Amino acid sequence: MFSLSPKPLSPSPFLHLPHKTHKNLYPKPPQFNHNNSPPNDPIHKPNHHTERGIEFDAGESFFRSESATGRDLGVLAAALYRMSTGGLRVLDALCGCGIRSLRYLVEAEADFVLANDANDECRRVILSNMWRVPRGLGGEKRWTVTHFDANRLMAECYLQRDFFDLIDVDSFGSDSTFLRSALNVVKLGGLLYVTCTDGFTSGGRRPYHSVASYGAYVCHVPYSNEIGLRMLIGGVVREASVLGYRVTPLFSHYSFHGPVFRVMLRVNRGKLHNDRHYGFIGYCTRCGHSQTFSWDKLGGINCPCDKENVLGSLNVLGPLWTGPLHDTTHMTEMLKLAEQWRWTSSGTGLNLEMLLKRMIDESDPELPPGYIKLAEITRVAKVNCPPIKTIMSTMHKEGYAVCRSHIVSNAIKTNCPMATCVRIVKELDGAQ
Repeated sequence: MFSLSPKPLSPSPFLHLPHKTHKNLYPKPPQFNHNNSPPNDPIHKPNHHTERGIEFDAGESFFRSESATGRDLGVLAAALYRMSTGGLRVLDALCGCGIRSLRYLVEAEADFVLANDANDECRRVILSNMWRVPRGLGGEKRWTVTHFDANRLMAECYLQRDFFDLIDVDSFGSDSTFLRSALNVVKLGGLLYVTCTDGFTSGGRRPYHSVASYGAYVCHVPYSNEIGLRMLIGGVVREASVLGYRVTPLFSHYSFHGPVFRVMLRVNRGKLHNDRHYGFIGYCTRCGHSQTFSWDKLGGINCPCDKENVLGSLNVLGPLWTGPLHDTTHMTEMLKLAEQWRWTSSGTGLNLEMLLKRMIDESDPELPPGYIKLAEITRVAKVNCPPIKTIMSTMHKEGYAVCRSHIVSNAIKTNCPMATCVRIVKELDGAQ
């Protein structure tokens, strides 16, 4: 007879454990020079870029200069976290060429960054960028580079109880498999920066794909790009609740060039509140009115324009996030920091300043999900479109909350019913 005994877990060879010291924890690959300058490679074709004054090489990795704004927002949030807590450890789970990791080190002054990308062919490019920051030794090591499947890496971190203050998961498409792994290794009170680039799913073209990825049925509505953000947040809310956590969005950013949906969330322990903003959105195809429904109201949904024919006019999406997309206080602090760093003074900085200010406006809890394009209001009203500032001013005078959308320039977010919006533009057109 023989017996089997469980094999004890051994420390992972690629994790940074500041409270332990392991010999040769990060063996240096022989093909690289180990000083503070990029390694030489005569075959490599450099692809140089500059972002916020930081020079880097994108090589042949997947890189979009248009995503710089998303990186700006991540760095600002990371820097604020470090200022408030006194420390910052970052896991960049799918780091690409390493520019996000480098910016977290240089601009957010992260204490340590683990830059990981499953594609080891990017190693030369990542290291050439990361060597711009002295690596350090032992427990003072500032960064390391690994090449593992992101889920495997985060599972190993969890087993070794190696937790991070910020986890950046810049994934492709609607791959939500990283969400629970990331939630397992982010510190309580820490930040989780997640991504979706699937415009087909957020646009309602693959409703059952959104069910599989994020647990939400999504059909087409005129504000599908905002739905993409709410779908992504809702997916994280669902995964977090399984683990006994609650998450709240600090900011939500849509960029058309992917499209790219990026959301920064704070993770805390605790159950969701009864008014947890995790429910359903109804859009009436007859009148254009949108509204939210909680779970206990699903049996009585209707639209004021046609209560007798709900099934023929009302599209219901969800469950997804129905609360504010941004945190007012946090966005205000981000704007102050951007101004302090002179990121808002000229050129693209003006775009960042406008974006942050619109996000602050959008964080008003009185604003419901969705936005209304002015063209849609004037189409129903059958009038010419008055100036957007005039429309907003009139809505404010009538007691409604209203602001510009950061997603679509010619759209507004408001709690003013669609029928009232139509009346207002008709009156304004008649007064001209």
